[in-house]
Amino acid sequence: MNESPKMVEENAVAQEKKPTRLGRGLSALLGEEPPESPQSEPSSNAKVPIAYIDANPLQPRRTFRAEDIDDLAASVRENGILQPILVRPHPREQGRYQIVAGERRWRAAQKAQLHEIPVLVRELNDSETLELALVENIQRADLDPIEEAKGYETLIENFGHTQEQLSKTIGKSRSHIANTMRLLTLPDEVQAFLKEGQLTPGHARALITTDQPLALARQIVEESLSVRDTETLAKSQKPTSVPTPKPAQTKDADTRALEENVSRSLGLRVSIDDRGPKGGVLKISYKTLEQLDDVCRRLASVTEAL
Repeated sequence: MNESPKMVEENAVAQEKKPTRLGRGLSALLGEEPPESPQSEPSSNAKVPIAYIDANPLQPRRTFRAEDIDDLAASVRENGILQPILVRPHPREQGRYQIVAGERRWRAAQKAQLHEIPVLVRELNDSETLELALVENIQRADLDPIEEAKGYETLIENFGHTQEQLSKTIGKSRSHIANTMRLLTLPDEVQAFLKEGQLTPGHARALITTDQPLALARQIVEESLSVRDTETLAKSQKPTSVPTPKPAQTKDADTRALEENVSRSLGLRVSIDDRGPKGGVLKISYKTLEQLDDVCRRLASVTEAL
């Protein structure tokens, strides 16, 4: 059957709109797209030489266990990087990139000696970079409590965020953020227990209001106390009492007159503390050994006269 001119025209248009290769999006995800030239800016999803990628100093996660990296590197050798690493253009070095999320995969890829890794490039400022890194790590439960607290602290102190803004951005309650940041008021050794997993945030929060958090933390670790036991122990600790200074007692006129007379006679400062029927204390202050010798001679002469 002959096609009408209209049908021929529609078919031609359809051929022009038809993709040159089916499944191109899936191929891109599987890493089958031809690699970008290192000199050109990569597309939003591409492979980049691993030598062009740097760790980010804003990364909230500071601890990477060697055994975890080794396990992941073994998987990477077998299966490759299945999820692209999120990066941003390096803010100071053209042609390079900084990791936003996925540093653990990047470290494993280095250990597996990969030359290229898939990346997702996004234009992000420092504040957005830290926010995304925090969200990614918190969702994966990769941060210890102190790393999480310091991430919040940086966003608030360096980038002007409020706890309310962080609550909406990070997806955590405002009270969670406030309580997590309070962990930074604990001594460094207690924070180390938290980082190492020897204390939980529940243990640590019970120690914040105590006068001896380090001593209690050591006891908790040594005795493997539960959070409930810790709370009971913390409540039983009485706050250190501050001694109330005794009110200065006003000396009567006779005592002050006697102090002046003896002081003039000896040429030294004299203080008399009269304690009533129980007696009192006579204090003679000297500055040199010669003055002390003079006082001793005078006392000796008085004794001889008696």
